[in-house]
Amino acid sequence: MEQTPEKETRDPREMTLVGHLGELRRRIIISVVAIVAGTLAAYFYIDELMRFVTAPAGKLYFLSPAEGFFAYLKLAVFAGFMLALPVVLWQAWAFVAPALTSGEKKWAIIMVPGSVALFFTGVAFAYLLVWPAAVKFFLGFGSESLQPMLSLGQYLSFLLSFILPFGIIFNLPLALLVLAKMGIISSNFLAKQRRMMILVAFIVGGIITPTPDIFTQTMMAIPIILLYEASIWAVKLLLRK
Repeated sequence: MEQTPEKETRDPREMTLVGHLGELRRRIIISVVAIVAGTLAAYFYIDELMRFVTAPAGKLYFLSPAEGFFAYLKLAVFAGFMLALPVVLWQAWAFVAPALTSGEKKWAIIMVPGSVALFFTGVAFAYLLVWPAAVKFFLGFGSESLQPMLSLGQYLSFLLSFILPFGIIFNLPLALLVLAKMGIISSNFLAKQRRMMILVAFIVGGIITPTPDIFTQTMMAIPIILLYEASIWAVKLLLRK
């Protein structure tokens, strides 16, 4: 009796896992390439970018031989990441999209571009409106016997840690819309929590801002409160909840 050769069998779940890991690896590589390309493009205009971000502070100094180089590199990487952010989020969307239902995909198509737009709006709001006032406030503590001498590296680190939280906070309406869509909250529930949200806004402002002063805390809390009010109307008008 002839023996048939054993057929090689594979676990479909194992193949699926391998396929997902390969897809994830491909998406990560594309995202990294986009960030590198954005960084190179930003470095081509690094002098213009540096003049733009340091304009509110005036003259700056670097206190170590390598500080200037690393400050320029940090700014180029940050600008490159900002340029590549739509690509990075699109790759994340493309990876999770096959697991979503048609209704979830429709929402995600709106949410992903909306999240990018709100993030950039928050960063622009922080740099153009809040940051100049913050720099003026902090430098106002100088006197004839106490002159400010700002380091380029420290200024840039402080600036980035100051404006990035605004980009994240400006996505509050989208987060609340998602919770409302899931049936966890409603516009009436949000309206009843107004007083609590004011307290939470100042607590969050004190936690995520780089300095403990009341000025910076207030500059963060006010947008949170306004965005919360906008979220109430968005839930009521868009979801009828």
